[in-house]
Amino acid sequence: MKRLIPVVAGIASILLAMPHAAQAQDREFGGEIELVDPDVLRVCADPNNMPFSNQAEEGFEQAVARFLAEKLGRQSVSYAYFPQATGFVRMTLGANACDLIISYPQGDELVQNTNAYYRTAYALVYPADGDLDGVESLSDPKLKDKRVGIIAGTPPGSYLARAGLMGRAKAYQLMIDTRIDNSAKAMIDDLAAGEIDAAVLWGPMAGYYAKQAERDYTVVPLHKEEGGAAMAFRITMGVRPADQEWKRTLNRAIAQYQDEINEILLSYGVPLLDEEDRPILSKAGTDPQATPGPGEAGGAPAGDAQ
Repeated sequence: MKRLIPVVAGIASILLAMPHAAQAQDREFGGEIELVDPDVLRVCADPNNMPFSNQAEEGFEQAVARFLAEKLGRQSVSYAYFPQATGFVRMTLGANACDLIISYPQGDELVQNTNAYYRTAYALVYPADGDLDGVESLSDPKLKDKRVGIIAGTPPGSYLARAGLMGRAKAYQLMIDTRIDNSAKAMIDDLAAGEIDAAVLWGPMAGYYAKQAERDYTVVPLHKEEGGAAMAFRITMGVRPADQEWKRTLNRAIAQYQDEINEILLSYGVPLLDEEDRPILSKAGTDPQATPGPGEAGGAPAGDAQ
């Protein structure tokens, strides 16, 4: 009997601690309770990270959010802003300040992923109708002796090195405070100024900033590179681990409205790829430069290309 007392006491202490642990888990990351707002689509976003999002609500993530809010019967969209760097998930989704991260790489364990809603790749950008016309791979001999811009520490770096292009490459910072710096825009600005001959950067940024430039540029998704790091990635939406029904709701919406979502992404210049690396093109036949503003319904009709 004496031996039983410590065991019972230990079990009792565990049971007493469990509610506190559960409450802590709920506060930290949703616990077992779904905390999704039924009336407002609460989105986690970066305040200055175009083409994804900004405080003026001009990004494609915000266009997608407005579209989803309408289709899911939400009365409005709200944002919890935090720079998308270390601590982003913890300070937004994890703090229950919002219920949805619109863009998150598939397989990242910090969030629960929905099904992928687009697939894209790192891309090469160069002036249209120039001496690089027709280049589709970093191994193309036309790039020899060219100065290529690249974001430091990203997958294309290994391919540039293999092609012997790193000696003349210009590196741009990967980890930046997006409220102050913008490496992607700086790279395209340098391309326009002739500081570099070509640019390699993440597809959505490549397509968007190439479209914003005064000069015409060719944007080539780099899906033909072989024998190295992956260059194409599936992008999902991110929710809390406990929000299972919310994830299912979003998965149904993605499946039902994939074509409309594609149009939003394409209007921002995002180079979309299917699972066979074939480009996904617009079905709308409307002005590809048109982007839905904060006051619009996120390009609800397929023709309202983002």
